[in-house]
Amino acid sequence: MNLLLDTHVFLWYVTGDARLPGSWVDVLRDSSNAVYLSVISVWEASIKYQLGKLPLPAPPETYLPRQRDLHGIASLGLTETAVSRLGSLPPLHRDPFDRMLVCQTLDSGLILATTDDAVRRYPVHTLK
Repeated sequence: MNLLLDTHVFLWYVTGDARLPGSWVDVLRDSSNAVYLSVISVWEASIKYQLGKLPLPAPPETYLPRQRDLHGIASLGLTETAVSRLGSLPPLHRDPFDRMLVCQTLDSGLILATTDDAVRRYPVHTLK
């Protein structure tokens, strides 16, 4: 299984937050699955940190890559092809970060791990 983590799922996973479904923890820890964190999530978390909306134990430029590496999660870069999908994406969600994660999921043929019901309305495969 090839998974892209929504920003909140990544943060919940690396902090052991109880809001992350227990069955998902097993899937994320399964070494036969490829798990990705998008640069879009790093961008989102960095902005929220700067605005004081996301407390982190260290600055995001060190904390996020360190946690990603510690948990065996790969980085997913942004491609022009993924960005070009924005024009055909229905306006189901206003958050630009989530919309871009949907585009990356579609472009890369991934399964999106998200608990956001608005994101789940898009025509993408999501982790159940």
